[in-house]
Amino acid sequence: MAKTRPEIALDSFDLAILKILQKDNATPQRSIGEAVNLSAPAVQRRIKRMEEAGVIAANCAIIDPSRVGRPITIFVEVEVISETAELIDAAKAEFSAAPEVQQCYYVTGEADFILVIVVATMADYEALTRHLFFGNNNVKKFRTFVAMDRVKIGLTVPLGTSGPER
Repeated sequence: MAKTRPEIALDSFDLAILKILQKDNATPQRSIGEAVNLSAPAVQRRIKRMEEAGVIAANCAIIDPSRVGRPITIFVEVEVISETAELIDAAKAEFSAAPEVQQCYYVTGEADFILVIVVATMADYEALTRHLFFGNNNVKKFRTFVAMDRVKIGLTVPLGTSGPER
C-alpha cells in the first residue's frame, strides 16, 4: 500500500524558507534562519516537516546537459492507441524507466504524453525511438520538436500570493 503523506498548512515562514531553497538548496540553515528571522533549529524542523509531507519532493543538483555530453533536448508528443488504465500505466512505467527521458507528462488534448528527452546525438534519439515508440504496440504516433536554445530552465514554483511574481 502507498504511504500517504500528511497534509500541512504552510505559513509565511515556510514560504520564505521554500523561496530560499528553490534558489539554492545548499544554503546553510543558519543563513536561512537569519533571512526569515528564525533559529537554525526551527528552520531545520520546518524543512524536515515539509520533506515528510512531500512539499519538498527532492533535493538535487540541476545539471547542464551540454556540459555532460547530452547537448540535444527534444520534446516529444506521443499519441497512444488505447487509453485503458493498464496500457497507460505500462506507458508511464516504460517512459519513466528510460534514463534519457528527463520529464514525462500524461496530458489532455491531441497528445497523450509529452516527454522531455536529452541525448548526445540524433543517432541516440533514433535508437531511443525504436525502443520507446516503434517497439511499443500501443503508440499510434509521435511528433518530435528539437530545442534550438535553452532559454529558461528550472522547476521553481511561484510561492506566495496568486498572480505573477517578479
